[in-house]
Amino acid sequence: MTIFAQNRRMELAFNKILKKDIELVLPFVEELGEYKVDNEVLRVRFEEMFDQNYECFGVYADKELIGVFGLWFMTRHYAGKSCEPDHVFVKKEFQNKGIGKDIFEFIFKYAISKGCETSELNSYVSNFRSHKFYMNHDYVIKGYHFLKKL
Repeated sequence: MTIFAQNRRMELAFNKILKKDIELVLPFVEELGEYKVDNEVLRVRFEEMFDQNYECFGVYADKELIGVFGLWFMTRHYAGKSCEPDHVFVKKEFQNKGIGKDIFEFIFKYAISKGCETSELNSYVSNFRSHKFYMNHDYVIKGYHFLKKL
């Protein structure tokens, strides 16, 4: 699936990334995380993700892969059918150019086409830039995300 968005200075394409092309995604996710996960562990986890309600997209500018994002689809008792953007990342040199806005416009339209009623996401507590961005796109902070290692 290729969807084009006309960004100010470039044409963007959002292409679905398949399980067999995981290697395209891993360098972006490694750069995004506040914590480091061994590359092989990351690969195995992504292989499992692709077998669940997960889809992955690449963001291309002039045929160059400049970003990635994943989408989780689930039904929540409190929110109905929902789309959860995950690991949204654009290379530093392409940030602050309106690309994030284009990505989320695509995500919202795509989620609606799949019957979603809501979108929810997680953001690292220290990532203040993302908090402002998400609030500017009508997300509201509803709670805390807790994690316990088992």
